[in-house]
Amino acid sequence: MDRLSSAGVGDVAWQTGIMWQQVRQPVVVPVLRWTVGVCLAMSVMLFAERVYMGIVIFLIRMFGKRPQKQYKWEPMKELDVELGNSAYPMVLVQIPMYNEKEVYQLSIGAACGLSWPSDRIIIQVLDDSTDPIIKDMVSVECRRWASKGINIKYEIRDNRNGYKAGALKEGMKHSYVKRCDYVAIFDADFQPEPDFLWRTIPFLVHNPQIALVQARWKFVNADECLMTRMQEMSLDYHFIVEQEVGSATYAFFGFNGTAGVWRISALNEAGGWKDRTTVEDMDLAVRASLKGWKFVYVGDLKVKNELPSTFKAYRYQQHRWSCGPANLFRKMAIEILKTNKVSLWKKCYVIYSFFFVRKIVAHLVTFIFYCVVLPATVLVPEVQVPKWGAVYIPCTITLLNAVGTPRSLHLLVFWILFENVMSLHRTKATFIGLLEAGRVNEWVVTEKLGDALKTKMPSKASKKPRIRIGERVHLLELIVGIYLFFCGCYDVVFGKNHYFIYLFLQSMAFFITGFGYIGTV
Repeated sequence: MDRLSSAGVGDVAWQTGIMWQQVRQPVVVPVLRWTVGVCLAMSVMLFAERVYMGIVIFLIRMFGKRPQKQYKWEPMKELDVELGNSAYPMVLVQIPMYNEKEVYQLSIGAACGLSWPSDRIIIQVLDDSTDPIIKDMVSVECRRWASKGINIKYEIRDNRNGYKAGALKEGMKHSYVKRCDYVAIFDADFQPEPDFLWRTIPFLVHNPQIALVQARWKFVNADECLMTRMQEMSLDYHFIVEQEVGSATYAFFGFNGTAGVWRISALNEAGGWKDRTTVEDMDLAVRASLKGWKFVYVGDLKVKNELPSTFKAYRYQQHRWSCGPANLFRKMAIEILKTNKVSLWKKCYVIYSFFFVRKIVAHLVTFIFYCVVLPATVLVPEVQVPKWGAVYIPCTITLLNAVGTPRSLHLLVFWILFENVMSLHRTKATFIGLLEAGRVNEWVVTEKLGDALKTKMPSKASKKPRIRIGERVHLLELIVGIYLFFCGCYDVVFGKNHYFIYLFLQSMAFFITGFGYIGTV
């Protein structure tokens, strides 16, 4: 019986080998060779983009092209004192939140602590919370600040239509908003310094062509775990390079959804808040730019906020940040081409550089090339990837990305492996956005822990949290990990390119993530 079973298995293996040889040359090799060519072309696009960014940011630093030199900026305190507080513009501060039990006091307290004439500022808390206990807590906090003389409004809705965009849009409909000239927006975990308005409003007052002033994010929990350090490296590049270059060269970049101040007339002219995608901030920024408005990024103005420290929260956030831009590109590409209020050069920048390369190509090439196609060439040695495409270009791109966070250079290998793992979810989300598939408008609010983790850990250190196996094990990561490990083993036995070193390291990264051993619990 055992001999018959062994013979049967042998026959199946032999037949599978014959079928593989039959389809290998006429089908697999040409398809893989074509895929390698496409991936190499995308790699060159991304490489050129990163090199261009590196050159421009070097020139900006060398010539000291700060926004205060590029645009007129004068301290507001030098205005005519005889006019009193009426010389200062009216500012609305919006804080959208949803069940933010751990951070609502921090954000409301920071907003109420902004230095600005008390009769020229309105704090608007837009609470979409569904938990009645949290709603009461936020309401009490607002009343507490109101008793101190702060002009604070607590606004709620009876639905969550449009999520954050819907809340912001509804907030702009109140009668008292008509008196306001500018609106500053802070998410529930953001804590601006008291001088935030003094440093941003002058750009809008003295430069009527500017619609948006964006500040940089500063991460209060970057050292919480290895995953938050990896996030810091990615986001620092975004702020220090991408936002800076966009501001200095094209007066355009994507609004980050928080830590920014809008000119209300520009916001209204652009059509206000729309909830057609999960990136309402980027949607508004693109529409305002197409109307001819300019944006300025102030990199030396930092606003404290929190990075997601659990893998579950980070996955949901990255799905939204990858799916939304792809979906917005699908919806706005033709509109961008047809507009006649901006130059052809700026149209090309927005469509090709901002959307296509950074929001689509970057995700696709990272996963498809380095986690699928490159390993597949180990199994099909007839298809070769040139060394410049397999080694030189990715190494250069990685080094250029790392300039934003010099303190984490020693973590570069971990960052590469982590980014490749996350590219699985970003690629999936990008295709969902481009195809407008099922989860295209999925919005899961990123979990914030505030000071809860610091205060709860000492008293509960001995108690291990119970986590369901289904929540901890991630099947997609494990499947990719098995594929990479198999390719690595094959390369050890039959290969000549020594890819197995990378393949084993990358497969371990997928396994670690797949079994949930990443981030905080």
